[in-house]
Amino acid sequence: MTQQQALQEYLLRLADSDIILGQRLSELVGKAPALEEELASTNVALDLIGQARNWYEYAAELINDGRDADNLVFLRDAHEYRNLLMVEQPNEDYAVTIARQFFFDVWHYFTLKALVNASDERIATIAAKAIKEATYHLRRSSEWVKRMGDGTEESHRRMQDAFDILWRFTGELITPDEVDHAMFKAGIGPDPEQLKQDWLGMVREVAAQATVTPGAEDAWMYMGGKRGEHTEHLGHLLAVMQFLPRAYPDATTW
Repeated sequence: MTQQQALQEYLLRLADSDIILGQRLSELVGKAPALEEELASTNVALDLIGQARNWYEYAAELINDGRDADNLVFLRDAHEYRNLLMVEQPNEDYAVTIARQFFFDVWHYFTLKALVNASDERIATIAAKAIKEATYHLRRSSEWVKRMGDGTEESHRRMQDAFDILWRFTGELITPDEVDHAMFKAGIGPDPEQLKQDWLGMVREVAAQATVTPGAEDAWMYMGGKRGEHTEHLGHLLAVMQFLPRAYPDATTW
C-alpha cells in the first residue's frame, strides 16, 4: 500500500466513524430521556456530521474518481465503509449510548489532538476546528459516565452493564494496523502506542471516579471495521440513511 492509498483509507476511517455515530445519535431525536439530552445529542450529531463532510471532501479530492462527499456517504455499501465497529452499535439503553460515546470521545479527542500537528496542512486545519467540538463531547460524555456510575444503585448497574457490553469493541480503537503505522511514519497520525496509553489512562481515570470497572486490556476483542468487516447493525443503519439518495438518484434540491 502506497502512502497515498494509506492516506485515503485513513481519511475514510475518520469520516465514516463520524458519520455513522452522527446517524446513531440522530436516531435519538424524539426518544432521548430528557429534553436537554435530546438537544445535546442532536448538537453532537451535527458536529460529527460536519466534521465528516470535511474529511469526505478531502478524501474525494485525493481519490479523484468523479465521486464527491455525498457519493461517498450515500452510494457505498457496508463492506466499503471503514468506520470503527463501536460507532455502529445500536443505542439500546441510554447508559449504552453514553458509554459508546465516551469510549469514542476519548479516542477521538486524542486522535484529533495529534492531527492538529499533522504534516498535512489540510488535515491539521480540519483537526484544529474539530478538536474544539471534541473537547466538549468528551467533557459531556465523561460527566454522564460519572453521574450514572456513581449515582443510584440502578444507574450504577446500568453503566457497569454498558461498559461490559461495549468493552469488546474498544480494542479496535487502540490496536494499530499498517494504515495507522503509515500515517504515524508520515508525520500525520498519532503515535499508536501513545494513543493507546492516553486512551487507557483516561478511561481508567473516569471509570474509577464513576465507580465502574473497565474490562481487561487483554480481553478478546471484535476487530475488522477498519477493513470493511462489520456487524449486522451497519447494514440496517445504511438502509435507513441511504434510502432517499438511492431511491431517487437524480433528485436535486430546489
